[in-house]
Amino acid sequence: MKAKFISCYCLLLSFSAIAQQPFTFHFQQTVVSQTKPSINAPYSGTNSLIQSKETQASITATFFTGAKLWKGAEGYFDAELSGGSGLSGAKGIAGFTNGEAFRIGDAAPKIYLARLYLKQTIPLSKEYVTVEDGINQIATKYPKKYLRFVLGKFCLSDFFDLNTYSHDPRSQFMNWALMSHGAWDYAANVRGYTSGYMVEYGSPEIGIRFSTTAVPTTANGPDLNYHFAKNYSHSFEVSKPFGESGKQMVIRLLGYYTKTYMGNYAIATQTVDKDITETRKDGRTKMGFGLNAEQQLNANAGLFFRTSWNDGKNETWAFTEIDHSISLGFSNTGTKWKRPNDTFGVAIVANGISKEHQAYLASGGYGFIVGDGKLNYGLEKIFETYYNIHLHDKHFWLAPNYQFVVNPAYNKDRGPVNVFSLRAHAEF
Repeated sequence: MKAKFISCYCLLLSFSAIAQQPFTFHFQQTVVSQTKPSINAPYSGTNSLIQSKETQASITATFFTGAKLWKGAEGYFDAELSGGSGLSGAKGIAGFTNGEAFRIGDAAPKIYLARLYLKQTIPLSKEYVTVEDGINQIATKYPKKYLRFVLGKFCLSDFFDLNTYSHDPRSQFMNWALMSHGAWDYAANVRGYTSGYMVEYGSPEIGIRFSTTAVPTTANGPDLNYHFAKNYSHSFEVSKPFGESGKQMVIRLLGYYTKTYMGNYAIATQTVDKDITETRKDGRTKMGFGLNAEQQLNANAGLFFRTSWNDGKNETWAFTEIDHSISLGFSNTGTKWKRPNDTFGVAIVANGISKEHQAYLASGGYGFIVGDGKLNYGLEKIFETYYNIHLHDKHFWLAPNYQFVVNPAYNKDRGPVNVFSLRAHAEF
């Protein structure tokens, strides 16, 4: 009996040692296949959604690694592979339908550095909370009140505009205007990553974040511009929880300001070629804000709401051509039908652009995502629903998805568009 007790005790110590190991390692792979039938299209332009029936697929695979370095410090390194294409080369819909697809001409898989950053947490209280091991998260204890510094290469959405029900296109909604604020032209290269720093104050009562990050050298380009004196983007966010545990509401208010070598819609509209790239000039700016709210209904279900706006005077530089957006959605796990690891979601979105942006597209101009050569303006309206089916041991999921897009690229002369998707996701 004593020997058995000692054996069990040693086993527990072994598991404890594993749980406290100062590193983390995870992997994910996501494959998305999308099909759309032919659409109504009396005319098309360079950036139009293809009129005929089309099927495309994308793949991403990511290795997530992290390690504890010194007291309060953690380092993270992520290598990623991506390949394939979105429908029509990820063009023709501002609220694009696949959050795992990038606007890249070459569909061949490429390996690249996704993240490489240092995270330093400074305690401001003596009370701590335990955080479990996860993707880009080492199992550790954090102070309830803290000051945090992040420096390196990362994705701004790793820290800003979080939402329990609508944030991750690998397991939730896939539309670009649902995974983050549609009108937040957040600093990133074409694959969604940037370099810079983030400072955060965190507590149970309030969270405050500020970042300065690099913008791409060209609109939605692959390379980042490190001349921070003239080219940069600031993001600022305040988050506040309300209510009791189990029915909590969280509100996040975000603002951003970008300065770089951008073109101007009004000037480009008056030029002969209607080419916004010819009007680029140092010192051009873009500013905007976003309101993000989530309401937990119970342990299994919740609502979310986002609205965002930017001034829309100068060209879209990093994310997608949306100048104002509003979305509303509902998410529910399958607990009631004895499928607790399944998730069902439904959402609606309305996207729009500024008057200057409208006039530019109507005159025959093109951005990097939309442009039909003409424009009969209307709000781009999107409906999305999905069911994420858990297949095995919290590691494998399969999700059928349907999206319906009215006025793709803000054009009432084209569409509507039906998009049928199947997403396979694995993570360890």
